[in-house]
Amino acid sequence: MNRRLTKPRAHRVLSVFCTPLAVAALGLAACAPVGDRPSPAQRLAVETPSLPPAKGFSGAPAAAPSRANADIARDFLDLAFRLESGKPLPVFTRFEQPITVRLTGRPSPGLEADLDRLLARLRAEADIDIRRAASGPAAITVEAVPGARIRRVLPQAACFVVPNVSSLSDYLSQRRTGLTSWSELTRRETVAIFLPMDVSPQEARDCLHEELAQALGPLNDLYRLSDSVFNDDNIHTVLTGFDMLVLRTHYDPALANGMTREAVAARLPEVLARLNPAGERLLRRPLGPTPGAWVEAIQTALGPGARQPQRQAAAVRAVQIAAAEGWRDHRLAFSHFALGRIAQHADPQLARRAFERADRIYADVPGGALHRAFVGAQLAAYALAEGDAAQVRRLTEMHLPVAKRHENAMLLATLMMLRAEALEMQGHRADARAVRLDSLGWARYGFGPEWAVRAKLREIAALDPTDPRG
Repeated sequence: MNRRLTKPRAHRVLSVFCTPLAVAALGLAACAPVGDRPSPAQRLAVETPSLPPAKGFSGAPAAAPSRANADIARDFLDLAFRLESGKPLPVFTRFEQPITVRLTGRPSPGLEADLDRLLARLRAEADIDIRRAASGPAAITVEAVPGARIRRVLPQAACFVVPNVSSLSDYLSQRRTGLTSWSELTRRETVAIFLPMDVSPQEARDCLHEELAQALGPLNDLYRLSDSVFNDDNIHTVLTGFDMLVLRTHYDPALANGMTREAVAARLPEVLARLNPAGERLLRRPLGPTPGAWVEAIQTALGPGARQPQRQAAAVRAVQIAAAEGWRDHRLAFSHFALGRIAQHADPQLARRAFERADRIYADVPGGALHRAFVGAQLAAYALAEGDAAQVRRLTEMHLPVAKRHENAMLLATLMMLRAEALEMQGHRADARAVRLDSLGWARYGFGPEWAVRAKLREIAALDPTDPRG
């Protein structure tokens, strides 16, 4: 019986650049001093004696989904009536409004503001009557706890959500009873979300978006969704226009607790036509199901527990399965992206070919801009390691607006750091310094403490083959 919804920790944050090990494997002369340029360590010490506070995003509304309502209806049913384990849910469940939320524990810096921004978006975009509780208990409790406590309970989870409890201690005392089973619910009354308190602001926010969305609505993830946080590829980490439409549909007056899948399916065409009239005019583009063998291969490649040879073999297997399925969508591209990530230390050229293949596929996938930006950061790292500053600037110019629009500070800061190194390589030192300094506030939000930000700066600076090493 599935009593929890978890996200594998290794999937939570994707690596978005190559490391100095990859430079060494590429055989580049990265250690030869050139001219009188300061080393990365010297430059960083001068430019960043102290780091600025973390920047934050405004929580702007997301663009509406550009898919046919008939496809969205199918997705809604598969999200709402099945758990991530594959177990079907007998009836539709949701909270009765208004819904209250409280934040407890020791939240990471900025989490309270991120929660307020998310609740404002849910009110405006999903039309859900949800707000912070003034005092006392609430329908949804968000408890910030040490990550080690979460891992002791669920070793592969970064964060998770459970019904009918209000604290982690409640869950520990009730987890072997039917009380915490999603499949036993006929309505939602009390839910607890457990987030790590000792991670970067972005990691905490990413957990918050996904777990609060699942506390309110769908309990499943589908790899076939290219435009949603309800997808274990973790490309999208803040609620998208599709997600908001799904949640708005979930709380539409035409639906009610206790309805069967068939009853909900009968109501969905009218609901979606009313909420998303543009979707009535679009042609269907249904994607086929995702076979369990592909999911298993991806989870082995990117999840915890497997050794490098097993990871790479699993990534190769994912590519083979995707090709055999005849896919030309984001799942094929993600298979190549996963292979690139896994192979980049052991076989950098294989990794590069995989990234280039992923880039070409994502370029033709509707709504694939964010996916492509992750690949673009990898390709920019290769270009920087080869001394191709012009290509780094071209790639970062293309993908920086995408990273910012999708509120991914890790990706945004990484692209800015890569761009700064390219400018430095071309002799534009003032511009390089300005871009690098601007990246730091985003890096503080994305990567967290100063040591993590400085490590990222050094790692990317070390990719420049024309720069002396400090």
